[in-house]
Amino acid sequence: MTATAPAPAPSPGSPDTKTDERLLKASPLKKLMGRPELGSVVGAVAVFVFFAVAADSFLQATSLATVLYAASTLGIMAVPVALLMIGGEFDLSAGVMVTTSALISSMFSYQMTANVWVGVLVSLLVTLAIGVFNGVMLTRTDPPSFIITLGTFLMLTGMNLGFTKLISGTVSTKSIADMEGFTSAKDVFASTLTIGGVDFKITILWWLGLILVATWVLLRTRVGNWIFAVGGGEEAARAVGVPVAATKIGLYMGVAFGAWVSGQHLLFSYDVVQSGEGVGNELIYIIAAVIGGCLITGGYGSAVGAAVGALIFGMVSKGIVFAEWNPDWFKFFLGVMLLLATLLNHWVRKRAEATK
Repeated sequence: MTATAPAPAPSPGSPDTKTDERLLKASPLKKLMGRPELGSVVGAVAVFVFFAVAADSFLQATSLATVLYAASTLGIMAVPVALLMIGGEFDLSAGVMVTTSALISSMFSYQMTANVWVGVLVSLLVTLAIGVFNGVMLTRTDPPSFIITLGTFLMLTGMNLGFTKLISGTVSTKSIADMEGFTSAKDVFASTLTIGGVDFKITILWWLGLILVATWVLLRTRVGNWIFAVGGGEEAARAVGVPVAATKIGLYMGVAFGAWVSGQHLLFSYDVVQSGEGVGNELIYIIAAVIGGCLITGGYGSAVGAAVGALIFGMVSKGIVFAEWNPDWFKFFLGVMLLLATLLNHWVRKRAEATK
C-alpha cells in the first residue's frame, strides 16, 4: 500500500493562497470609504461652502450659533431615531410624542399645583411607557412598525388635543412660569450659555451628549452588536442568541427619551404648549437619519451620520433665511438634499463593497 504524497504548499504569491480576511489590515482609505456617515459629511461641507458664499452673514458667530441650535433641536430626536432605523424599525409617533411629553409636564404640574419637577418626572415615566408600548406591540404582534406606530401617532394626536381642551378649555396649556421649580427646570432644558460673547442654547450640549452615548453604545458595547444584528436579519440574530424583543423595546425607549428631552425644551422655552404641534416632524427625523447614511432596510448607519444629517437641515433652514431667499423653497432644498445624499451614500457603499 503506497502512501499518497502530500500536495506541495502553494507559494506565498500563488492565487491559491487562502488568507482569512479578518487577519487582513484595511487601509485608512478603505476604512474611510466604509463609514456610513462619509456621504453626509461630504454633503455637509458642500452645503456649508454654498451658503458661506451665498449669504454674507452665514459665517458670523451668531449665525452659526443659530444654525447649531436648529440642528440640535432636530438632532436630539434624529440620533435615537437613527439607532431605531439601524435596528430595522420606524417610529411615526416620534413627532407628536414630543408634544405629548410637554403637555403632560405642563398639565400635571398646573392641575396638581405641584413643583414643576414633579410634572417633568411624571412626563418621563409616561413617555418611556409609550416607547415600551410601541416596542411590545411590535414584538408581540404581526403588523410592521409602520402600522403600529402610525396607530400610536393617531392616538397621541387625538389625546393631545382632547385632553388639552378638556382640562384647559383651549388648544394650549396654561402658563406655569410662576410655579416652583420652573426656573431650575428651564436652566436644564432651555437655558442659554454665553461663550465669547455668543449665545448658545443648552440643547446643543444635550445633542452632543446623545451623540457620544449613542456612538459608544453602537461601537463599544454588546448592545450595539445586537442593534446591527437585529437590523441586518431578525431571524439570524435570534438564532445566535440575540435578545431581539428586548433590543427593539430598548430602541423605542431611546426614541421616547429623546422625545422627552425635546418636549421639556419646548415647554420651558415658551412656557405654554400648543396641542397640535409636532405633526409631521417624524418625517424630518427620518430624513435626517437617511441623509446621515442610515438604510431604510436597517443594519447600517451611525449616530454621527444622523447628527450630520441634522446639521445639514440646520444649515439649509437657516441659510435660506440668511441669504434672504423665499423660505417657501425650504422643503424643495430639503428634498434635493435627501435625494443627493441617498445617491451619494449608495455610491459610497458600492465603492466600499468593491474594495473589500
